[in-house]
Amino acid sequence: MAEITLGGKEIEVDEDGFMEEPDLWDQNVAIDLAKIEGVQEMTERHWKVVNYIRGYCQKFGIAPMIKKLCNECDLKLKEIYEMFPSGPAKGACKVAGVPKPTGCV
Repeated sequence: MAEITLGGKEIEVDEDGFMEEPDLWDQNVAIDLAKIEGVQEMTERHWKVVNYIRGYCQKFGIAPMIKKLCNECDLKLKEIYEMFPSGPAKGACKVAGVPKPTGCV
């Protein structure tokens, strides 16, 4: 594990860059994580995806399936990949500060 500065604070991340303590997440942390993932600007659509993932994960303890994410956010999978080039699992979930998905999202 390593510590990196995100949102002006030192945060532990795993070998894939996912936060070890999701409770430390805030919007400034998300913005810095997004830059690491190749997202230079967090638009309203980015926040919609990130907030949905966070809410779903808090409620169910896992990241949402990709089909559910697309349906609930009214986006096509292609659009999510355009927004988060490394994809919904690696990119969007990482920016959302949730634990690394273990299955197919």
